[in-house]
Formats: sequence, structure tokens, C-alpha cells
Amino acid sequence: MSHDDAPERILPPDPTGTPVVVRAVRAVVAPLTRTRLFRAGAPRLLPVFERLLGRLSGGRLQIAGLLVPSLVLHTVGAHSGVVRSAHLMYTPDGQGRAIVAGTSFARERHPAWTANLAAHPVAVIDVRGRLLTVRASRIPEAERDAAWRRIEAQWPGYRGYERESGRAVRLFLLRPVDEPAPASLAAVAAGAHVG
Repeated sequence: MSHDDAPERILPPDPTGTPVVVRAVRAVVAPLTRTRLFRAGAPRLLPVFERLLGRLSGGRLQIAGLLVPSLVLHTVGAHSGVVRSAHLMYTPDGQGRAIVAGTSFARERHPAWTANLAAHPVAVIDVRGRLLTVRASRIPEAERDAAWRRIEAQWPGYRGYERESGRAVRLFLLRPVDEPAPASLAAVAAGAHVG
């Protein structure tokens, strides 16, 4: 066996071109994110650190973004009408769209952003400082397994959050569109992007 063959035996080939080192770190870190300690602390601590890193980097860096593609999703509140922001991992679908999963660290309740997208599917995402208007649609039942396979190819064992939560995690496809975002959403997203 040649030296070049060794990494591929540890991790399967990645058609997206993710470096072997990043895939190896993901394989080590992913199981840690499924521990009770991580699930208990992450919902409180990660948003604080994400905001701090976002301010320091001018919105160009996210903690999760160091290992996986990440975005900031800006939605209109389903009931309040107030603009809300959530830092999320996303998985490219191979066609220029993003898959996002409402895992909420395996908590029993769906995250609020999923209800916001269901009520108001036009949203704004910030991907490494680039603002895009997107239209969200729920991934149909018949396509869920394929979407989960794509997600878990990026982050091993991520569907475990769904099993542990006791609920069917809401999966959304975010498709960039050429329509304007609602004015309040665009203004808040631009303000959050600036810092």
C-alpha cells in the first residue's frame, strides 16, 4: 500500500475536495459533539462565542465554520415578526443550494428558526460575509434519507441528534433567489454583517 492510499482507508473519498486533515479532525470531534456535556453546554455557550468571533472578524469567521460550512440565517419570527438570527452548519447539496437541519443539539423541541422558515420562507443568509436572499422549502419525506446521507458525509453521526431528540428533525433546502428580502430583514442582516 502506498502512502497516498492510507488516508482514504481512514476516511472515504470526499467529492467536495475537503482536505484530509479537516475530515480527520471532523471524525475525531464529531463524537464529542454528541456527548451529554456538549449538548448541555453548547446551546448556551456557542452563541456567545459565535457573536464574539463574528464581531472580531467582521462577520467572516464562525467557530463551527472552522470545521464545516457554516452560515448565519436571518429569519422573520413566525409569531413576533421580529428578525431573528441563528448560526447554523449547512451542507451543500451539489446544486448551489444549502441543506440545514433543525437538530437543536438533540433537544425535544424544534428550534424556533424552523417555525420562522415555515411561516416566512424568504430569509437572508450570511456566508463568510456574503449576504444572499434565499427561499426555504422543507425537504420532502421521500428525500430525507438522501439528505441525511449527504449531511453525515460531512459530519459523521449527525443524524444521532434526531434519534436522541425523539422527533423528526425538520430539514430545509435553502435556494438563493433574485427577489428582494423584506426590508426589515435585509436591514438587520446588513447590520449584523457589518458588526
